Amino acid sequence: MSTGEVRFIGSVTDVDGDISVITIDEKYFRGLDKLDSYSEMDVLFWFHERDDVNHRNVLTVVPRRHGETEPRGVFASHSPSRPNPIGLTRVEIISVDGCRVTVRGFDAFEGSPIVDMKTVRAHKL
Repeated sequence: MSTGEVRFIGSVTDVDGDISVITIDEKYFRGLDKLDSYSEMDVLFWFHERDDVNHRNVLTVVPRRHGETEPRGVFASHSPSRPNPIGLTRVEIISVDGCRVTVRGFDAFEGSPIVDMKTVRAHKL
């Protein structure tokens, strides 16, 4: 199987309860143009605290949420332990100020590298 390269575009620089600040590297600043015209986005981030050989080899987990006791495949879970430790969270955009994006509802830790951000489009039925 082939490999690829991931370039982090920023990191989580501040977490205060349900509010987080994502700081984007200046070289990606132009990519934030018009982001403030959206209310939500999906953020892909790196589970940097789980980026080791032990956590990357996990293929089954017992989800702790909802009191589950049966193991399931890692791809059927939200576990941070997985072959590629990439997280995905939909957040509310509160503000964009320069390279700082303030969001609500992000479950990443302070220091987590940001892989990508994508706005949420309204879907027509």
